[in-house]
This record gives sequence, structure tokens and C-alpha cells, in this order.
Amino acid sequence: MGFFVFDDNRPIQLDDRVLAHLQVVIIDKLRRNESFELALQRNGVLVSMWVNCQMPIEFVYEGNRQPRINWRWAQVMSAEAGFSGTLRLLPEPVEAGPTRVEASSPAVEADADRPDAADAAGPDAEGPHRSA
Repeated sequence: MGFFVFDDNRPIQLDDRVLAHLQVVIIDKLRRNESFELALQRNGVLVSMWVNCQMPIEFVYEGNRQPRINWRWAQVMSAEAGFSGTLRLLPEPVEAGPTRVEASSPAVEADADRPDAADAAGPDAEGPHRSA
């Protein structure tokens, strides 16, 4: 179990896996200077806060291993937050199976299941579906 700490010392205890996924979405939104509402449960009570780049936040992990990220889950939560304006925990969707990618390097294959991997090569990249 880890903690999402906001407003200098107001922790919300979360499973490390859940915390890791929230961190991915929150950091992605903040690096784009997006402000948003975050709604989480603390001790059975709904806590809602406004998150912006000036708000001090921490992600504190108690486990000693970084959880594996389900990029589809992070993408679903991010899309819902973009639509509704509120980031909240949603049920984790089943991960898609490994995607086969014709790649010239192992790094490209490793990123194949990331939601932004299709755009990584850019519009001018050559591939089986691109015209020469």
C-alpha cells in the first residue's frame, strides 16, 4: 500500500498498483499544464480536490517493486477525466494481448502495447500499411 499525498500532508492510502496508474495519468496531465478535479475515497469518504501545477503532491510507494502499467487502464482514466473534467478510479480493463510489430529494434517492440506507440514512428515512417 502506498500513499497519494496532497496539500503538504493529507495522505490517501492506495494500493501501489492503483497509485502507479494514477501517477501516470496525473503527471501526464500536469506536464501539459492541465488542471482537473481528482475524486478519491479516503476512509470511506469521498475526497475531491482541484489539482494544478502549483499544488504540492507526492506519490509514496511502500512496495519495493514498480507495478507493471496497464496502458489501456491509464488511457481509459485519462479519457474519462478529459471528458468529464474529473479524474476518478475506474475498474481496470483487461489488458490487450501482446501486439506484433514489425520493428527494427527491441525498444520499438517493447513499446508496442503503449497507446501512443502507433504515433511514435510519425507520418513519414515506412511500414506495411504506408505507401512508398
